[in-house]
Amino acid sequence: MMTIRMQAGRRPGARRGVRSGLAVSAVIALVAACTPADETDDTPDGDGEAAADQDGEDGEDAADQDGEDGDGPPMGQGWCSDVSIAAFPGGGQGTPFTNNVHNGYMAAAEDLGADVTYFFSEWSEEQMVQQFREAMALDPDGMAVMGHPGEEAMGPLIDEAYEQGIQVTVVNVELPESQEEYGPQGTGYVGASNYDAGRRLAEEAVERAEAESGDEAFVWGLLSQEGRGERTEGVVDGFEDAGLEVVYQEIDQATNADAPAGTPTFTGVMASNPDISIVVTDHGDLTATAQTYMEAADLDQDDVYFAGFDLNPASVDAIQSGYLDLLIDQQPFLQGYLPILQICLTQTYGFSGLFVDTAGSFIDADNVDAIEDLAMQDIR
Repeated sequence: MMTIRMQAGRRPGARRGVRSGLAVSAVIALVAACTPADETDDTPDGDGEAAADQDGEDGEDAADQDGEDGDGPPMGQGWCSDVSIAAFPGGGQGTPFTNNVHNGYMAAAEDLGADVTYFFSEWSEEQMVQQFREAMALDPDGMAVMGHPGEEAMGPLIDEAYEQGIQVTVVNVELPESQEEYGPQGTGYVGASNYDAGRRLAEEAVERAEAESGDEAFVWGLLSQEGRGERTEGVVDGFEDAGLEVVYQEIDQATNADAPAGTPTFTGVMASNPDISIVVTDHGDLTATAQTYMEAADLDQDDVYFAGFDLNPASVDAIQSGYLDLLIDQQPFLQGYLPILQICLTQTYGFSGLFVDTAGSFIDADNVDAIEDLAMQDIR
């Protein structure tokens, strides 16, 4: 299920380079015409900290295909070619989840013709803040940013961006105050409702595992992060309200950036708490590493019920092998594609921010085969 709603806001503001007064039906036709890019391997070079440019191939040829009288709206391939965007895929280049978001960004850039520059942040809040400043220095028309650092860190930066005439839209972790403040100017949100998603997963895992009050559940999450931690909070609340005892472990930055680095942590927690019957990893990369963790801890597929977040090739393999029992899919490809479309719609047509809840369905051994091919392409 994907929910879309308009963002509310307290005050409107001027937009840079916005054409207004165009029919909604024209935009619907343009959105319907968008198709995924044929290739998803056109990734930028670098070590994950540097930005790389991604241009639409047909930008010059299709930059301004107006109506017959020359005064109509831009239409056809490359209708957003006059717009420059800085986009944040989240983690390290080529890693699970980040790769899906990146592929969504690239597909939108290809379809719409936008000039997109990418910043890979290794899921480091400090790096996201620093790269936000670096992106502003490029003076793009818009920025698609992860909300992980929270309002205290990101709010003033977003204020500064709008003072410079740069539109900002939010990905993966909400920034509610900024979204409310700048919604009319194009600040939207694409991602899951994190607390609700966490709680839903915990409740589903309890039911499927037939857990009982007093059972132990291991939650490996990110409670320390202001906004992102809401999903972990939802998992913990869901288990505790069902009467389970929660063993909690914070994901350290080394594991946050490189999931296999957390293998000793997992084996240590499981050895110290042999009565754990459910495990939830609140991180796509960690969920994708379920089989590695289980094998390292000398656990068989049926020894614990393992659940987590996000679909990718490794998590498909883990489900099919029996080491991963359940995950909730938040469709990260859409978290890349739709923010680029959001910025293009605002810059070209003057539309306000959209709120898109991408949290989809539960994936398990009964339905994973239906989307395996797309998952292997880092689209689903």
